[in-house]
Parts: sequence; structure tokens; C-alpha cells
Amino acid sequence: MSDQTAPQDPTTQEPRPKQPADDLEPPGRTAEMSQEPDHGETTYAGSGRLDGKKALVTGGDSGIGRAVAIAFAREGADVAISYLPEEEDDARTTARWVEDAGRRAVLLPGDIQDEAFCHRLVEDAVSGLGGLDVLVNNAAYQMAQDDGLRGITTEQLDRVLKTNLYALFWITRAALDHLPRGGSIINTTSIQASDPSPPLLDYAATKAAILNVTRGLAQQLAEEGIRVNAVAPGPIWTPLIPATMPDEKVEQFGGDTPLGRAGQPAELAPAYVFFASQESSYVTGEHLAVTGGRLF
Repeated sequence: MSDQTAPQDPTTQEPRPKQPADDLEPPGRTAEMSQEPDHGETTYAGSGRLDGKKALVTGGDSGIGRAVAIAFAREGADVAISYLPEEEDDARTTARWVEDAGRRAVLLPGDIQDEAFCHRLVEDAVSGLGGLDVLVNNAAYQMAQDDGLRGITTEQLDRVLKTNLYALFWITRAALDHLPRGGSIINTTSIQASDPSPPLLDYAATKAAILNVTRGLAQQLAEEGIRVNAVAPGPIWTPLIPATMPDEKVEQFGGDTPLGRAGQPAELAPAYVFFASQESSYVTGEHLAVTGGRLF
């Protein structure tokens, strides 16, 4: 993101993607991108809105998760980061940004497709942070299939459902034993929940389910004083995009939005900060769409 103190033209303030898709293996590493995303490293300035809070962010090594971790840290929160072991380099980079903000970073590698790991993840986050106030269910997997349903193997379907949906249930269920009154759960849904792209049928289905879970869980947990909300990104430039989409799709990524471009992770982070902060104390069961103008 460019200087936030000066007016910016939202149609041109960020570059359009130019990364060949075959350069990355899924889920993709930030360091391998020829055009790295903006996570707010040089632009996000905190103001103490999350002072003293302790947050767990899944998929915190790169993309949206890294931007959220950086923003949370600069707002005063300690952050535990969940990530796949093969994303260690990206995770350590995120941790350095958190620590540069003067906050504690806890690195928790593992595969959230495994239910036992999801339980350990929460326990280790609570142990490393000294508690838990905010849970961000952000990790996700997608793989575009131009053959539609015929191209979705059972192996792919299992990976998408377990990463995007099962893990959300497992991690959130474990976190309920630790979240206090005033705690916040923030789920990452997607524009795909309401406007599914045919090549992303399985992924879109999980994102629709996440939105529904957000609304239902918010009603379940209201009497416990725990709020549940969701952020719905549109096309956001992260390593997952060039790693899982064909070249021509990458070049056009985000071009169909009214603003005419893909968003950057740094442009999403303020939505997560809002839901984690006291400013949204009367908001639960809601979603905030950050889509470049595409209607949700």
C-alpha cells in the first residue's frame, strides 16, 4: 500500500499481477514470487487498538495471514502463527516483522488437515502466548480445475475441505476452552461464497459454508460474550494465486473488479483489526467484504 496520508487513486495505487503461474508449486512461497505482495511492512501504522491481546492466526506465514499478523502486532498484540512446515522461511519472516513491532511471535508449524494437530496448535498457542483473545481462521487451499467437477479428484476435495472447513471446526472448538468473554473469532470467507468461479467449485463451497458457520456460531456464542465475524476478500494477490492458477488467469487476476485490479493483503488487514478490536463490540455474525467493488 502506498502512503495512506495522501489521497490515492484506488484503481492505480497497486500494480497488476505479472507472475507466471508455473514458477511456484502450491501452496506457494512469497520469496519465490517475482512480484511480492504488499503486507503493510512499510505502511501499516498501529495506534494501540489491540494492546495486550493475544492472537492465533492460521496461515500466518504469507499473504493475508502475514498482513494480519503485522497489523495485529503494530496494534499491540502478541501473535502465534500457524503454517505448513515447508513454509518455514515465510513464517520466520512474518515472525521478524511481529518482533520488530516489539511483540511476541510464536511459530507453530504443522498441517491443520490433522485433527490432533489442530488441538495441539491451540494448546501450544495458549502456552506460548500466555492466553488467547483472538482467533483468526485464515488458512485455506484451492486448486483451479478448468474441467470443472470432472477435474476435482477425491484427494483434492479432501484437502480443500479439511484445510478450509474441518480445521476451522477443530481449531475453533479447541479455542472455546480458552477464549474469554470479550474474545473474538474472525473467519476468512470469500467473494466466492456468493459468486463462485466455475474452476473453483470445491473452494467456493467451503467459503459459503464458512460464512454460514460464522452466522450460526455467532448466535451460539453471543451469551458467552464471544463475537464471531468474517472477512470476505475479493481477488487478493498472494502466493496461492500464481501457484494454483494458469498463466492467463494470473495475468487477468482482479481485472474484472470495478476498481480494475487485484487487492493487496495490506488492504485487508484493517478489516481484521476492526473485528478484533473494541470498536466492533456490537458487531457479531457479520461479514465485511473487501472486494474491489464486486458485489457480495
